[in-house]
Parts: sequence; structure tokens; C-alpha cells
Amino acid sequence: MSSSDYVAFGAASGIPSKSGLLWRIAAIATMGSLAFGYDTGVISGALPFMSLEPGQGGLGLTPLTEGLVASSLIFGGAFGALFAGQLSDRYGRLVVLKMMALLFALGAIGSALSPSIWVMVATRFALGIAVGGASSTVPVFIAELASPKDRGRLVCQSELMIVSGQCLAYISSATLAYLLDSPMVWRYMLAISLIPAALLYIGMNFVPTSPRWLVSKGRIDEAKAILSGLRDSQQEVDQEIKEIVEQCSYDKTHGSMISKLNEPWLIKLLLIGIGLGFVIQFTGVNAFMYYTPIILKSTGMGTNAALVATIGNGLISVIATLIGMWLIGRMGRRPMLLLGLTVVVLAQIFLGTVINFMPSSLLQSYLALSGILVFLFFMQMCIGPVYWLLMSELFPTHARGLMNGISVGIFWIFNAIVAFIFPIALSIFGGMTFFLFALVNIASIIFCAMCLPETKGLTLEEIEQLMERRLNRRREWSEAEVIN
Repeated sequence: MSSSDYVAFGAASGIPSKSGLLWRIAAIATMGSLAFGYDTGVISGALPFMSLEPGQGGLGLTPLTEGLVASSLIFGGAFGALFAGQLSDRYGRLVVLKMMALLFALGAIGSALSPSIWVMVATRFALGIAVGGASSTVPVFIAELASPKDRGRLVCQSELMIVSGQCLAYISSATLAYLLDSPMVWRYMLAISLIPAALLYIGMNFVPTSPRWLVSKGRIDEAKAILSGLRDSQQEVDQEIKEIVEQCSYDKTHGSMISKLNEPWLIKLLLIGIGLGFVIQFTGVNAFMYYTPIILKSTGMGTNAALVATIGNGLISVIATLIGMWLIGRMGRRPMLLLGLTVVVLAQIFLGTVINFMPSSLLQSYLALSGILVFLFFMQMCIGPVYWLLMSELFPTHARGLMNGISVGIFWIFNAIVAFIFPIALSIFGGMTFFLFALVNIASIIFCAMCLPETKGLTLEEIEQLMERRLNRRREWSEAEVIN
């Protein structure tokens, strides 16, 4: 969509405010996040049916191949996130999101028709490339369009759509299992993800290009026209264009990967981004999102009942994310993250105690479910939204695509490790697995308290200056200590 078409679209849409137009743009872009959420959540409902023998309509999965099927998408996500960041810097966010939409569609069709475990693993890997690409591109795209006062809530809309997609996956899985009563139902569950893929591809024709990307390509007038439709005053537009142009002039001297990361503070910042990916994944959140039915079945609950109970995961996640979107503009990034991690540790200790020290019973099933729901409430309210927001804010403009791609790519590798080892660990260690997660998360609290600054209310350029000063100051302190 050209800048002139975009201005005409904004004028004709009847939107009462420029903030409202930003929300509409974010809603369209986050169709990629909706597809991301559905494709990661649907495996939870599909796995119990895929574990049936081939003669019964399944794929004959074992605990090992369950982990392989679940983690194949996530390893694909690592590749998608890494390469999408580079591609979006070169060709633009819109082009990359259209490519991801097509890959979402192909992956959905391929996985729904898979005749064997290995075809399923291959198609889920391809689908994961789309999931990872969307996960790294959508928050950055929204952040580059949003003003500082709107950025927190708008980027968190991506997290809302992720958990909404997961919730839809749980609801559709339970509904299809009840209505169809067929072991082949998992194929229909997987095929539904065609819908958000189509919505993403169509919607990308109705959103503007990132002004920051346009300036990087020398198209300053187009960038100014787009910002004029999104900012409250021409003064804001002129100031922002000035900052972007200055930043892009600096970028031209940092073209290669080595030159983009040629300063020690940038390496430290990249390590913080990677560390945050470890923090969010080793909360164990995706162990719950993928394997809650299996956890509940281990307490004696039936398959269909476990699928229905899993809907609670999705509903709690959506409600919590909505509250988190409201809180993030008031409470700040850092305190929200520390609060969420503290409650996550307590919930994991509770869950480990219930599963380890209570006999199998309906009471144990409900207590385990309540522990999972408390965990997810604080995870999705305080940790998930903050992570994706920080990934869109922390990195400097000249290396944002590269550093975001690397960080989110490794985030997906951490996700895959958790998804792969969790069913194996649960079968070996039982409820002790949750105590291990609690120990890891205590270390995560220490890391965040020591390394994470507050970015609330700052422009992207101000955040860059803050991080450079902060990390260079630490380097100077370290050098002074060595000299002394």
C-alpha cells in the first residue's frame, strides 16, 4: 500500500482518532500472532489422538516422538525468526509478513494431510518457520509505527493475539473432539489454521509500510506522509523524522553483521536479549501450553475432560493479557516482570507438591489445574507481554532486525528444548520436574533484577541512548576495577 493510498484509506475509514487507526493497523498485523498462537496451541489437543496407533487413525506417537512433533515446529521457529529479521531489514516488514502468511497456509495443509510421523515433523518444521518469522516481525513492525505513548499497549496486542490463538485452538480442539467423536479429528484441528493465514495475507494489503524502513531506503517523503497520518501534530512528525534520518545516517556505516555488532555494549545488549528468551521459555510456560492434557491425564482425568479443562488455560491467558496491556502503561516493564517471575516460582512449587505428594484423585486433578491456571495468569499478565515489548524496544535501529532475529531465534531454540525434554522429564521425574523449573526461575529473577532497565515512556532512540550509556558505564567500572 503506497503512502498516498494509505492516507486516503485513513481519511475514508471514518476512524475518529489517529490512535484508533493505529489500533486497526495493529489488529491487522497481529493476524500473524493469531496464527502463531493457534499453531502452537493446537498441538495440545491433537497429540492425544495422534498418539493412537495408525490402524486407529493416529500416528503411533511415543513420549519421544511426541516431543519431536511438538518441538519440530519450534526449531523451525528459530530459523524463521533469524532469517525473517534479515529479510525484513532488506525487503520490508510487509513483504516478509506476506511470505509468512503463504507459509502458514502451506504448513497447515501439509500437517493436516500428513501420512506419517516424519512427514508431520517436516511440515510442522516448515510451519514453524512461519511462526518464528511472524514472532520476530510483527512486534517490530508495530513498534516502528506506534508513538511512545501507544507503543506498550499496541505491541502487547501481539501477545493478546498469540494467547487468543491458543485459546481458539483449545476451544476448537475440545469442540471437534466432542462433535466428531473420531480418532481422525486431529487432522481437522490442524487444518483450521488456514483461516488466520488467509486473514494475514489479505490484511497486509491494508496497512502502511514502516516509516523507519522507508527512511532507510531513502524514501523520506513517503515516511513523512505515513507519520502524518499517525501522529497528533506536525511537530511530532518533524521531530521523529529528524531522529530517524540521523539514526539511518549512522546505520550506513554499519552495513555488515560484524560492523553492526562492532561495539562491546551491543554484544552485551544482544546477550541480554538472549537471556530474556531463556527467562520466558524456562518458566516452562509452553510445557503447560502443549502438554496440559497429558499432565491432567497423569492425575487420572479422561482425555475429553482434559481437553475441556485446557480451555481454562486459553481463557485465563486472554484475560491476563488484557489486564497486562492495561498495567504495562502504568506499572512499567521491569516491576511487572519481577512480580510475574516471583508468582511463577510459587505456583511451580505448589504444582510439584500436588503431583508428588497427593494420591491420584479428582481433588488432585483440580488442584493441579488450579496451579496451572495461577501460573498462566501471572505468566501471561506480567511476563509474556513484557518480553515481546522489550524485543521491539531494546535494540538500536541499525541492528534491530539482526539482533531481534538472533534473540528471538534463540528464544525458539529454548522453546524447542523445553518442548522436547518436558514429556521425557515428566515420565522420569514426575512432579519433581516442576521443582527444577522453580530453581531455574529463581536464577531468572536475579538476572532480570541485575540487567534489565526501565524503558517506559521513552522513544526508541532514547532507549538506544540509555542502553549505550548503561552498558558502557558497566564496562568502564569493570576496567577501573582491573586497574585498581
